[in-house]
Amino acid sequence: MKAVAYYQSLPSSDPHSLQDLELPAPTPGPRDLLVAVRAISVNPVDTKIRRNVAPSDGQAKVLGWDVAGVVQAVGSAVSLFQVGDEVFYAGALQRQGGNSELHVVDERIVGHKPKRLGFAEAAALPLTAITAWELLFERLKIAEGSASSGQSLLIIGAAGGVGSILTQLARQLTGLTVIGTASRPETADWVRQLGAHHVLDHSQPLLPQLQQLGIQQVNHVASLTHTDQHYEQLIEALAPQGQLALIDDPAQLDVVKLKRKSLSLHWEFMYTRSLFETPDMQAQHALLEQVAQLIDAGTLHTTLGEHFGSINANNLRRAHALLESGKARGKIVLEGF
Repeated sequence: MKAVAYYQSLPSSDPHSLQDLELPAPTPGPRDLLVAVRAISVNPVDTKIRRNVAPSDGQAKVLGWDVAGVVQAVGSAVSLFQVGDEVFYAGALQRQGGNSELHVVDERIVGHKPKRLGFAEAAALPLTAITAWELLFERLKIAEGSASSGQSLLIIGAAGGVGSILTQLARQLTGLTVIGTASRPETADWVRQLGAHHVLDHSQPLLPQLQQLGIQQVNHVASLTHTDQHYEQLIEALAPQGQLALIDDPAQLDVVKLKRKSLSLHWEFMYTRSLFETPDMQAQHALLEQVAQLIDAGTLHTTLGEHFGSINANNLRRAHALLESGKARGKIVLEGF
């Protein structure tokens, strides 16, 4: 089968950092689906692993943790899907990624593709939708509906992949006042289109901007990028007994600074369930089914930002370079081999 993979960790500008290869087709295990991959999207995790995780000698490592495709075969214990089903999912870190013509994935972390979306539009959603949903409803425990009216959520990096879906979820499914951040006019416009009540410039001090809006403090913060740069400001902006949730990898955080306000710290890592095969692993299947229903109902919308063409090494290197530049808006998608 065709695949895009790498043998050594190299900069995205190096033609050997991602290569077009022919690899053996995978075989599904008892609870696995064998999926014919139709479209993929690219995430920061792809670039981090490419830069920092060298494959075993002589082994090709396939990246890619956002897939939309068609079930081609099912394992002996599969009960949630059948051959021919159109699906979307984010996969598992400890297995080969989905930048290949065929891919195997545990059915418990797969959802049926939204009917109103094409494969490219659907591929933009799984990883970020799972991350945003778990952060909002499971880590911060925000109630759906109007119960959170009068409370506010500040989203740092609202124009990125996770921010693009988190902004929609918070605006459409909760009573929160949603405040997103972006640093360029085009990304600020994107965040407004997604439903944010207010947009701040995270390249400028945050608290004065909040105060100009008449908001003295916020109840919840979702810090999706550069947490270490904004950390002092976030503590200052949070109300006493507020919540800080993050998904990035700051070099260090002084958690003692949270004590005076009794602030709580929450980590969200959407691979935890699949990595440890937790008893509630199938919750991600249920979550993706809900997201598909919300998409089909017109409540949520795809976060596809740019379509980079067919799935090949050259286009994937371009996608990695754009993500590494920090200038991506929404999700980068590739489709077909």
